[in-house]
Amino acid sequence: MHWASSVSQFPDADRASSEAIDALRERLGDADASLLLAFASPEHLPALPSISARLQREFPGALLLGCSAHSVIGSGREIEEGPGLALSAACLPGVELRPFHVAPGGGIPEDLPPDADFLVLADPFTSPTEALIADLDRRFPGTKIGGLASGGRQPGENLLLLGSEVLDAGAVGVALHGQVRVESLVAQGCRPVGTPLFVTRAEGGILHELDGVPPVEILSDLFEEAADARERALFQTSLFLGIAMREAESEYGQGDYLIRNLVGGDPETGSLHVAAELEPRQIVQFHLRDAHTADAELTERLQRVARGPTPAGALLFSCLGRGQGLYGLPDHDSELLREHVGDVPVGGFFCNGEIGPVGGRTFLHGYTSAFALFHAVD
Repeated sequence: MHWASSVSQFPDADRASSEAIDALRERLGDADASLLLAFASPEHLPALPSISARLQREFPGALLLGCSAHSVIGSGREIEEGPGLALSAACLPGVELRPFHVAPGGGIPEDLPPDADFLVLADPFTSPTEALIADLDRRFPGTKIGGLASGGRQPGENLLLLGSEVLDAGAVGVALHGQVRVESLVAQGCRPVGTPLFVTRAEGGILHELDGVPPVEILSDLFEEAADARERALFQTSLFLGIAMREAESEYGQGDYLIRNLVGGDPETGSLHVAAELEPRQIVQFHLRDAHTADAELTERLQRVARGPTPAGALLFSCLGRGQGLYGLPDHDSELLREHVGDVPVGGFFCNGEIGPVGGRTFLHGYTSAFALFHAVD
């Protein structure tokens, strides 16, 4: 197995394609690509159909998968401002690639390999992605990872690439089956505050009581107990609810929770509105998000990866809310991968939502970096 990645910042689509293709060919060497991924910033959106056609001519034996992106990642660089075209290519001997398109209102094909891993790209406006990945989980035990296209501001503006097709709706993906293992790493960038609590009363996404107490009262106490002004500021701007993914544990810590947004509250009743369906007896805990926590969590998870075999290649699906806006410096997550795992070819893009597993189930996330790490197996 051999991976390569490249990126160009030329504003002209032809020059960008030439630079990215030439660099990719050099890094591939004698290997023939069987999978090709392309992510293009909004500056290249009008030319994306012609870029797609050129990529198919240049790499005729490769399956093309890609989408429009607000910002792109290639060669370990995160191009967050200005034009960018990022390419990744993989030579995957012994791996069957089964592409699929799920049109709005459509379903997953019935004939996909039952033990495959999946890469999934979806349009945020027209694809019911949460239902799609839930269906994939029901039918296939393997890894599912990917992201929602970005860059478009309304339906029809994002583009999805699959083989020779350029699509503006639905979802596209590829099932990988055979001598490959896709390892996932999902870093949500949050740390728990307070203690784990039981949901004692909830209706759908409205949380009425935790351990018999209105959640706004609990938050008020946590705010008063905050260590300093900086911590209190995070309560106002970067507060989330974590839902425990395993029941009956004696301890819960960072990474044991699915992080979900708080979308509002009712000061009269003390209830909170949560971007998740809640049920009584679930265990939850409030979380805060900041750059230090995100850095520490991703470092710890990459150090775990480093204890195993080095992946041949990686794809990074990162939230638009991470990157320089979170860390204050460029290339943070890609640099951490290089520092702790090695000089692994990495490409990807900044997404409108990230797809990846937590606690054995696949979810659509926000504020997350989701890595797909590719290993050859016998």
